[in-house]
Amino acid sequence: MRWMQPNGSASSARRIALSVLAVCAVFVGASFFRAGHFSTVLGASEEAAPKFKFDPDWPKPLPNKWKIGGITGLAVDKDDNVWVYDRPNDLTDIELEAELTPPIADCCKLPPSLIHFDKQGNVIGSIDPPQGHGMAVDAKGFIYTGNDVDGFDSVHKYDPKTGKLLGTVPHAPEREPGSARNQDAAPPVHVPGHGTAGPVANFVRPAGARRPQLSPEAAAARDAALKAFYDKYPPTAPMIVGNIEEVRIDDKAHELYASDSYLGGRVMVFDLDALAFKRGWGAYGHKLSEITTDAKDRAYTPGGPMPKEFRGHLTLNISDDNLVYAADRMANRIQVFTKEGKFLKEFPLATYTGAGGSAGGVMFSPDREQRLLYISDLTNNHIWFLNRADGQVVGQMGQMGHSGGEFFGLHMEAVDSKGIIYTGEVFAGERVQRFLPVK
Repeated sequence: MRWMQPNGSASSARRIALSVLAVCAVFVGASFFRAGHFSTVLGASEEAAPKFKFDPDWPKPLPNKWKIGGITGLAVDKDDNVWVYDRPNDLTDIELEAELTPPIADCCKLPPSLIHFDKQGNVIGSIDPPQGHGMAVDAKGFIYTGNDVDGFDSVHKYDPKTGKLLGTVPHAPEREPGSARNQDAAPPVHVPGHGTAGPVANFVRPAGARRPQLSPEAAAARDAALKAFYDKYPPTAPMIVGNIEEVRIDDKAHELYASDSYLGGRVMVFDLDALAFKRGWGAYGHKLSEITTDAKDRAYTPGGPMPKEFRGHLTLNISDDNLVYAADRMANRIQVFTKEGKFLKEFPLATYTGAGGSAGGVMFSPDREQRLLYISDLTNNHIWFLNRADGQVVGQMGQMGHSGGEFFGLHMEAVDSKGIIYTGEVFAGERVQRFLPVK
């Protein structure tokens, strides 16, 4: 078949047809580039990068007029159901108008802090412990959260059916001088219909505003108070000091791992039954007694040398071959250890990243060898895929945005036995999403 112009010129028609095909080829090629760029990065091995598609049918709409807050914990239980730990008090007045008497809108109401979803996205349970940061579920179904109870942060164990508090990891009975109230903690009292300033209020300053500067006298007083606190609670303190960043359970070894925020972060290991301290370490495998209190050892400039100690917001996970992967988000790196704390290697990640850092939560691919690390990135709003053996980036998923499959404050991730990825967002995201593997 030939394309014919009205004048019947076959040669002219042929030139037009070829031009149309050329234009189509350009658009098709551009489309493939965009699709490939979404899941891989320049120089990465495309065949090694997993591919996922956003699932718009999970979760189902929440019951009881609930609206979920920022996500500060995600955990998959033994049945591949998902526990979601949120900050209900991220909600503002305009989101709580159904709580007023009489209500002045159809929605919404404060949700519980822990919501249980099944594989179809239905809510199958909930409990309402104090909101916090970090959570895990053991093989028996007990829940462990990092949260503020009675004014102090630690890891707390809860019954998943009743919400009863069953145990607490040892913690310091006082806060570090000058430390602000944990932003993950809820206000002391909730007034129906009245929320807080919202999920980004603590991170935003008016244009041109600078951080308040201490006078020389106030700075000297602060330094003296800090020295006294460090003398009382040295890096070897066998308890949680500061806020909880991460909680993980090693069921086989019957151990609980937690990372606190003290001195930039420590990996702390406790007995799962007695919740008694067993061991701990710092960056590069430093013994607790070797961790310094000098702030200069935590200083880091994006793209510059790595700090001697953990910088801040330390998360972790344990691989099936008994290695501990600790992500030091504020220093854009992941460090690898044995379970006894021996340092093995370090993987820098997107070291240009400032602000909140790149190396967030740590998960593993579901294959037997757990070939890949999945690293959630709060600042760049990606999930990075890294070779677990050498830390090479082989791909990425996601970008900043509000559409399904995009992220705005990608904070938490979890992976079930089928390799399905679950994500949770803070800031203006405030949602959970699900991504299905594509073969």
